[in-house]
Amino acid sequence: MDEIINRVAQSALTSLNLEELKHPGERVVYDIKDNLFHGLILREKDFRDFIKTHDWSQYDGKNVAIVCSADAIVPTWAYMLLASKLQGHAHRYVFGGLEALEQELFHEAIAGINPEDYRDAKLVVKGCGTDPVPTYAYVAIMQKLLPVTSSIMYGEPCSTVPLYKRPKA
Repeated sequence: MDEIINRVAQSALTSLNLEELKHPGERVVYDIKDNLFHGLILREKDFRDFIKTHDWSQYDGKNVAIVCSADAIVPTWAYMLLASKLQGHAHRYVFGGLEALEQELFHEAIAGINPEDYRDAKLVVKGCGTDPVPTYAYVAIMQKLLPVTSSIMYGEPCSTVPLYKRPKA
């Protein structure tokens, strides 16, 4: 019998699964509309009272997207005040929706990658999985690793789309 050889396992390809960079913490939205008087304006005294009495520990370790879904003008300091209370509780907080939050979480994870770990690598960036990865992360990983890798492909080691190959010197 002929032995079946797994050429993918024997190849010099380095695989990177961006799904593994996804922060495991819960994502929540804080909508400042709930603090508006008649859904229209933010009253400073009422807001400051809320800030003092609100249980901020409920955000411990969570990732928070701060938004205002109402058509209202909210002063910038209000968002800053919210941020000051989330500090020390939330893992990460951003102004914007869940998409902005996810982008920031991936930005943080990609920033922690040491490009030297991929020096001269033939890299395959995994392209399909169970958890969605924002397109931002794929573009950001190219920016981070393109200068050091010898090639970058997208997909699975057995079926890749070539994206970049370092020119011969």
